[in-house]
Amino acid sequence: MRRLLPVPSAPAEPDVDLVEAYAYPPGRTWLRANMVAGLDGAAQAPDGLSAGLSSPADKRIFGVLRGLADVVVVGAATVRKEGYRPPKPKPAYAAARAAAGQPPAPVIAVVSRSLAIDFTAPLFTEAVTPTIVITCEEAAPHGLAAARENGDLLVAGRDRVDLASALDTLAARGLTRQLTEGGPHVLAQIAACGRLDELCLTVSPLLTAGPADRILAGPALPDGLSMRPVSVLEEDGSLFTRYVRA
Repeated sequence: MRRLLPVPSAPAEPDVDLVEAYAYPPGRTWLRANMVAGLDGAAQAPDGLSAGLSSPADKRIFGVLRGLADVVVVGAATVRKEGYRPPKPKPAYAAARAAAGQPPAPVIAVVSRSLAIDFTAPLFTEAVTPTIVITCEEAAPHGLAAARENGDLLVAGRDRVDLASALDTLAARGLTRQLTEGGPHVLAQIAACGRLDELCLTVSPLLTAGPADRILAGPALPDGLSMRPVSVLEEDGSLFTRYVRA
């Protein structure tokens, strides 16, 4: 286990060591999840938000993972609870993203069956690249119209969202460096459809008890999903683990 690597000396510099540690595999589509949990498995602090489990080091890794990604897939409930805003271009990653043919910042892709989304929120009105809305054919017509008008509508599935199909469509658009930040229900669906390649899990040194979800909330995976560890970093009691599909 290693201590977390040094902070860059200037905000405009990339977190070089972490960028190298978390680089995406070249030449293929790869979906990684970034999640945080307490010592007793809770995916949220007692206030129902993940922020209470985070730390400055966790936020550093969060920034690096977004700096490397093409698209961030996230559930609408998490967008509402966590107050998502559009990612902004970061000078530290500008040159590398341009060289890789990436847009200045990753695009957010919101997964929603109900389309109960605030399309007047900054996530839609201030996005550098239009926010993608992933839903299904039988979503409410007025919601489909609003998503089409205010974002980039991606329809996958008839009566419920087909996440495997949606992820394939994102990859076909060139968004192959895929990142999901959950929440637990979306992550469970991604794992169930066999698309989870990597899990970046922060283990916070905090016990919370209570009714919080685990990092996956959904039906049991019949055969489970075997993962193998790649690395463990540590800072101030938090562990930053990486697992890939075995």
